[in-house]
Amino acid sequence: MQPKANKYVTIPELAKMLRLSRIAVFKKVKKGEIKAIRVGKTYGIPRESLDAVFGKVLGEDEKREIDRAVKKVVSEYGETLKLLGKD
Repeated sequence: MQPKANKYVTIPELAKMLRLSRIAVFKKVKKGEIKAIRVGKTYGIPRESLDAVFGKVLGEDEKREIDRAVKKVVSEYGETLKLLGKD
């Protein structure tokens, strides 16, 4: 029987995966850039959220930010984009 996989990754483990320092990952957790839960004196990052950490999945905030940026570009440069599209 295989041992049950751990549902969480620690900050040092994630730092090694991202090739960052533990302090850099800790700062991202404290800023809310990486979702984590406090477990005693340490933090656990849910394995299910690792795709978002590695940038493989866009969260709702990122999608809204991209939508705002696209709308701004189209409103400011719409005519120029149309002319470029004709070439």
